Amino acid sequence: MKNILFIISLVFGMQIAFAQEKSAFQGGEWFKFEMSYSNFLKAGNATLEVKESNLNGRPVYHVVGKGWTTGAIKWFFKVKDRYESYIDKETGMPYKFIRKIDEGGHTKDIEIAFDHEKQQALVENKKHKTQKTVATEKDVQDMVSAFYYLRNNYDTESIREGDIVTLNMFFDEENYNFKLKFLGRETIQTEFGKVKTLKFRPYVMAGRVFKEQESLTLWVSADDNKIPLKIKADLAVGSLQANLEAFKGLKHSFQIQFD
Repeated sequence: MKNILFIISLVFGMQIAFAQEKSAFQGGEWFKFEMSYSNFLKAGNATLEVKESNLNGRPVYHVVGKGWTTGAIKWFFKVKDRYESYIDKETGMPYKFIRKIDEGGHTKDIEIAFDHEKQQALVENKKHKTQKTVATEKDVQDMVSAFYYLRNNYDTESIREGDIVTLNMFFDEENYNFKLKFLGRETIQTEFGKVKTLKFRPYVMAGRVFKEQESLTLWVSADDNKIPLKIKADLAVGSLQANLEAFKGLKHSFQIQFD
């Protein structure tokens, strides 16, 4: 159970690709997800919020993602996670990434500063009071900034079923080549009504958390917002589902179908 909130946090940086030339989001955007374990036991909640700020004199989007367990689960396994990213408003590149988690007593407190010119990341482990510099790939994203970067930099009009997008991602102290496959278009029932969606399959590492490499499925709105609506993951034990239950501050109108 300790990876429930980690999966949602991971999804923040992986879930949405293929957007349009105009910006898909703005300051004030906010999402709230409800998570359930094996489709019946409520597992927790997660939120994702965009704020406008400045970092070292540069205008940035300050994105904060939070996750926590609720209900019966929190009594025997308490989770409280926080992820932050400071993203350049013009380029979409991350300047700083923060990961502060407590998952059943397993804690991490990591801050990463990106130098894109030198292609380096300064990783500060505040828990162990250590610092190290790690070489990064070109145009690297963190797991939160990738969400917003991809929303603004890929076209959905010409996308075809089976297409795969790749992205350089950096997490903790490692570089990852993230891949995401487009599965097609689907209309699904949501908390808000029927919505046309784009369906994706991110390739994840099979092992202790995920059942197999293609265990995660994502649905995002097929409108100008490209908002996450539903996430389903087959785990090594049981499954996890997350549904968007509330939102505010969207830049564009949310397209709902009425029968």
